[in-house]
Amino acid sequence: MKLFVGVTNNEWFRFLANQEPDEVNFWRPRSQMEFRALKPGDLFLFKLHSPLDFIAGGGVFVRHTFLPLALAWQAFGEKNGVPDYDTFERRILEHRSPAELHQQLGCTILVEPFFWPRDAWIPIPKDWSKNIVTGKGYPVSSPSGAALWAEVQARLSRETILPTSTAEGTNRFGAPITVRPRLGQGAFRVEVTDAYARQCAITGEKTLPALEAGHIRPYAKNGPHEIRNGLLLRSDLHNLFDLGYLTVTFDYRVKVSRRIRDEFQNGRHYYALDDQPLAVLPRGEEFRPAAEFLEWHHSIFNG
Repeated sequence: MKLFVGVTNNEWFRFLANQEPDEVNFWRPRSQMEFRALKPGDLFLFKLHSPLDFIAGGGVFVRHTFLPLALAWQAFGEKNGVPDYDTFERRILEHRSPAELHQQLGCTILVEPFFWPRDAWIPIPKDWSKNIVTGKGYPVSSPSGAALWAEVQARLSRETILPTSTAEGTNRFGAPITVRPRLGQGAFRVEVTDAYARQCAITGEKTLPALEAGHIRPYAKNGPHEIRNGLLLRSDLHNLFDLGYLTVTFDYRVKVSRRIRDEFQNGRHYYALDDQPLAVLPRGEEFRPAAEFLEWHHSIFNG
């Protein structure tokens, strides 16, 4: 397991500390480089800007990706650390020219974030250099990492600031091992979007504003925020899928309900998709639609 101490905007931290969110987007306006310091399930810690040279909280790392501003806002809203989109845009323009505003934003997605009160902040490690701009990684096997982990663990064990427990039913931070983090709605959306290579699963459409990450079994009906319970779909197909006019078979083929024609006297373009294999699937089989969720969706299919 590794820890990463990231230099954090103080206003971003203060805003989110008052929100108590289940996930956050730690974004960097100028970063165009991949972040490879952590694996999913490792800890990302918030080091405030000088003169506040303290670690004041953190979160569980899910992934790093690059998102258009509009998608970052749609996925995370105030969990970007600002109250509205106009403020979000203004914050970015503090670091970019208007001509650069369209460039994608470097986003580090964190879940189960924690924000400590002032008296619980941790002084920065002794080997921290004032020249560090973005952050520094610490393996927990190293002396500095082990000492920092002990400080973090001591604070997370306090009942008043204990983060949400994992699906496994144990405290996420009880031992220095990496486990699978629990996704929030925004992290789910980003994970599904990237798992399907930013293309509609059914058509291969690549126009990102027209695509939506949907649950196969809705979250409101006990469907989890997991990639294998998700599909990236063009917005019209997403609506039809949610209403049961489309479904996906166990062998990943599209089925179109005859009721589109019966009820709406139309649907020619949709019937051309019937029995076609999905155009896009996640590369890893463990991320593809799970049979248990597809089976649930078959139960609402208006065949």
